[in-house]
Amino acid sequence: MKFFRKKYSDQTLLQLYEALLHPRLIEEKMLILLRQNKISKWFSGIGQEAISVGITAALNQDEYILPMHRNLGVFTGRNLPFEKLFAQWQGTMSGYTKGRDRSFHFGTNEHHIVGMISHLGPQNGVADGIALATKLKKENKVTVVFNGDGGTSQGDFHEALNVAAVWDLPVIFVIENNGYGLSTPSNEQFRCKQFIDKAIGYGIEGVKVDGNNVLEVYDTVKNLGEGLRKKPRPILLECITFRMRGHEEASGTKYVPKELMDTWAKKDPLENYENYLLNEKVTDQKSVDALRKKIKKEIDEGLAIAFEEKHPVANTETELNDVYAPFIQIVTEPASEKKSEKRFIDAISDGLRQSMEKHSNLVLMGQDIADYGGVFKITDGFVKLFGKDRVRNTPLCEAAIVGASLGLSIKGMKAMVEMQFADFVTEGFNQIVNNLAKTHWRWGQPVDVVVRMPTGAGTAAGPFHSQSNEAWFFHTPGLKIVYPSNPYDAKGLLCASFEDPNPYLYFEHKLLYRSIKDFIPDDYYTVEIGKAKLVSEGNDLSIITYGMGVHWAKEILESMPDVKADVLDLRTLLPWDKEAVEQTVKKTNRVLILHEDTLTGGIGGEIAAWISEHCFSYLDAPVMRVASLDTAIPFAPTLENNFLPKGRLKSKIEALMKY
Repeated sequence: MKFFRKKYSDQTLLQLYEALLHPRLIEEKMLILLRQNKISKWFSGIGQEAISVGITAALNQDEYILPMHRNLGVFTGRNLPFEKLFAQWQGTMSGYTKGRDRSFHFGTNEHHIVGMISHLGPQNGVADGIALATKLKKENKVTVVFNGDGGTSQGDFHEALNVAAVWDLPVIFVIENNGYGLSTPSNEQFRCKQFIDKAIGYGIEGVKVDGNNVLEVYDTVKNLGEGLRKKPRPILLECITFRMRGHEEASGTKYVPKELMDTWAKKDPLENYENYLLNEKVTDQKSVDALRKKIKKEIDEGLAIAFEEKHPVANTETELNDVYAPFIQIVTEPASEKKSEKRFIDAISDGLRQSMEKHSNLVLMGQDIADYGGVFKITDGFVKLFGKDRVRNTPLCEAAIVGASLGLSIKGMKAMVEMQFADFVTEGFNQIVNNLAKTHWRWGQPVDVVVRMPTGAGTAAGPFHSQSNEAWFFHTPGLKIVYPSNPYDAKGLLCASFEDPNPYLYFEHKLLYRSIKDFIPDDYYTVEIGKAKLVSEGNDLSIITYGMGVHWAKEILESMPDVKADVLDLRTLLPWDKEAVEQTVKKTNRVLILHEDTLTGGIGGEIAAWISEHCFSYLDAPVMRVASLDTAIPFAPTLENNFLPKGRLKSKIEALMKY
């Protein structure tokens, strides 16, 4: 291995050496503790340290890095206190996740690090969002995100590279090419011989370095960073290296041929660099020994502090409170009495426009939402008002864009992602349920994101443009879900969603867009989140519903003059208004839950169970449900009408009344 010091001083060379020693000596200690059963698991990066160390040293301290399991050198290079880092690995309260997540699954804005989640790939979209924020703020910064060679097969990786290329984002996508994805060799993972060839397909630059040569990595990234700060663009950086231990320690390395291990052992990044410094008289053995002794002492001191702390004492209230970022809503009333007649779709557009005016850090992202105004024309004219920096067309890559929304939030911005149809959210599902929903609970980062979801059937659009999929997310702690049924709530709930620094799914029924209208305030206003609304009153029974169900219930009741019912519009599905539900149950003693979603596993099942558990003594009949058939949504109007619950609603009301 050849080292070329170029213009770098002895001080720089020695700083890189010390930075290499930190992760190596910590790892050696961790392997001892693992054998002593004092830690539970370890992902070793021995043999790959030069990549993390060289890259971290080459960046400015306030530039974000998104590392993975084997990038300990990033964390030590950013000077995280040893005792706090070790506590994180032990799962104690002093760690960055309060014992809620493992190893490097955390972030710290103080040190400009955002750790991974176990699903390889999502960190790339988040890096795009961070880089986009730095670009919009004109900060002239670089963002670096790490990938293993196996993880590059993930769709998230491809989506994020494409978005970064289209938007000229200053991201360095690092690929640590170590020849194996766990135990699967490269020839069973991909056919390309070198990853830099992939860069051509995205229209970006690819650079390859010896990942075991800390000086080469440092010099390359330092030069790349200087260029990207002046001319933002993405770079694919392939680092050739090798993992000298198992994927994690339990895996071992028996699947690696001995001659391959022997070859790479000779390329050890620390040993070779240390010998180079000794041969060049940049340091001497006495200094090396003293430095090792000093670092080992610091490690032992950090471990002593970390080991003093036991696992956290579980507190249910604390666990539940940390699911969401703290926020106390203050409902905003309209400033004047002025009203205009607006359709449902106009109310959404109005709320979105006024939220853009109120929040200068709000960025809209979605397919065709810029000049075209979106497929439903909700953002028509927004580019003229707010410019293309804030109203951004996206490629067809929902995962990367949802990930980017989290990245924007990490940088203190707000984001809206429009799903062209709610059905397409499956492409971004992982980012929503595992990144947006869990991030605050894991490491205290607010997620200031609203995902708009055009939803619902009744337009003969078939099984992939008509689904009601709110129940998929209703089960996920950390999300908030709103579902308006009328123009007033459509605007007020949307505006309220943008004020709250928590992730929202905002469902808007497509059939309501142009079919209903009302006089609503012209001024900005909000509606209380988590508060249901009684839209009609009666003593005979309660119909608990939301969205299109509100209109079905009112229509059917008008055809049944002898039945007087409470119709409770939930409006917010997560969290839902248990107090309002309890009040109407106590009043009428008969409950029918109605929703457009399919019956099995729908939200109605949870509400029915809650009523049975908490309000059983007030019931004069079983809680009944009316919902769509347990099939996909058919295309033909006759079949679609049969699928939807409206045609079964009247008979269900009659059955409940006779019980």
